[in-house]
Amino acid sequence: MAGTRAAFLEAAAVARQVVAAAVVALRWEEPSALAEMSVGALAAHVVRAVTRVERALDDPEPADAVIISAAAYFAPVGPDLASGINVRVRATSAEEALVGHRALLGQMDRALNRLHLRLEDQPEGRLVSVRDGELLRLDDYLATRIIELALHTDDLCLSVGLKTPDLPGIEVAIQALVAVAVHRHGDLAVLRALARRERDPDQVLRVI
Repeated sequence: MAGTRAAFLEAAAVARQVVAAAVVALRWEEPSALAEMSVGALAAHVVRAVTRVERALDDPEPADAVIISAAAYFAPVGPDLASGINVRVRATSAEEALVGHRALLGQMDRALNRLHLRLEDQPEGRLVSVRDGELLRLDDYLATRIIELALHTDDLCLSVGLKTPDLPGIEVAIQALVAVAVHRHGDLAVLRALARRERDPDQVLRVI
């Protein structure tokens, strides 16, 4: 297996090592580095980046839906803690953390074991449903999961005092995040943000 699918599995394997750390279990109920999320809720969110892929593959491929890009998928997501999306993410993560560290780690392990086989068998043009009436190509969806894994593995390490490991697939995550900035603000604004800080009052590269 090559490309984005392999990068996703590698990123998930590294994330799994961090989630499995004893210090994560010990500090499960403590606040994380992310506002209004416990360490357990953050770990649950990392696990969901893996288990949600399997659920997407379980769902039938809708015949009548709009195909969107990875950038368009992330376009509604922003840093506002009070936004509907962010409120739902925190609530879902907190609920999923209630099963505890060992159970969540087991969910992640079982999903990863199955995904090693399932991803290899998926056709290149496979589509998955991500929101009502919207589809992503599987590899584009995996790019969004790599963003989640890379960002939140780092968040989890910072939360419990671990050194952030090398993050496989981080190049995929960076490319996808830049694509979100372009989708929102256009090429020129991103060029200025990368090379002319004084012309970037809106910090357009801050996309999540």
